Amino acid sequence: MTTALIYLIVMLLVAAVVFLIAAVVFGRGEELAPLAPGSSPTRLPAEDITGEDVREVKFQLVLRGYKMAEVDWVVARLGLEIDGLRARVAELESGAGEQPAWRETAQ
Repeated sequence: MTTALIYLIVMLLVAAVVFLIAAVVFGRGEELAPLAPGSSPTRLPAEDITGEDVREVKFQLVLRGYKMAEVDWVVARLGLEIDGLRARVAELESGAGEQPAWRETAQ
């Protein structure tokens, strides 16, 4: 009986030491430190948003999905970018009826 009890105690001590060593070496399993409250991992460039930028957008998870303010911000930024591009395309298309200067000299 005492031999079994000693084996059990030694086994528990060995398991505790292995657990503590693993906890120190591997940490809590987090890749990055948690974000400060109110901060956001959401990033977009100030200008010239590309499809790759949109695909790389990450939103902070909250209790019931994504943080609504971050999603609203990204949608608003993408809307502004699309409006700017459409205005630029319209500007270029309206000038397409005129012949460029290089064409007039070539004739």
